[in-house]
Amino acid sequence: MIMEPLVLENVEKSFKDGDKENHIVKNLSFSLKMGEVVAVIGPSGSGKSTFLSIAGALQSPDKGKVIVNGTNISSYTDIEKAKIRLNHLGYIFQTSNLVPYLKVEEQLSLVLKMANQWTKGSKRKVKEMLTAVGMEHRVKFYPHQLSGGEKQRVAIARAFINDPEIILADEPTASLDSNRSMAIIELISTIVKEQNKSAIIVTHDDQILPLCDRIFVMKDGQLVEDGREVLI
Repeated sequence: MIMEPLVLENVEKSFKDGDKENHIVKNLSFSLKMGEVVAVIGPSGSGKSTFLSIAGALQSPDKGKVIVNGTNISSYTDIEKAKIRLNHLGYIFQTSNLVPYLKVEEQLSLVLKMANQWTKGSKRKVKEMLTAVGMEHRVKFYPHQLSGGEKQRVAIARAFINDPEIILADEPTASLDSNRSMAIIELISTIVKEQNKSAIIVTHDDQILPLCDRIFVMKDGQLVEDGREVLI
């Protein structure tokens, strides 16, 4: 069993702005342990989302290694990275990004079919996952019939449905009120612990930090572990 499903080694990433080159990520190293929820905080523009997109095989680093389940994927082609995302990574975004013309249960079924994981037991699996996030009573609803919190619950179920080892969440509570924010992070944390997954949550929401195992601050293009105590 891989004890560190995600490792970044000396990763660098820069973007050109006219004649100027902005170094967003600088010699960054990071490892994620099984069963933990990690928070990444920092000001806007500090590189948090860039870090997450590199960790999630959405972007390639200019230098360094990105190792998923023991395999260096840094030089993978776009097609190869797409397979990694589909089979090993689950994404939760600021907005739920649900497909507007699919019912709740179909949002999850689509992922399983795309990953070639659809079997005779898949309908039961979808139902169980929606029950786990408290959405079993909305299986036939369309996204426009759901509240913001309900949409995020469906997005969480969709992220976990294909059994990925790693969950990546980019500001998943930004559009929610404080009570719903806490409920969403508690839900992510509970599933991560119960299923021995791992999660990285990029956030501006300080109130959710006590629910995380470790906290990192994005500073000067690197991740610095925060010294504050967290309640687990």
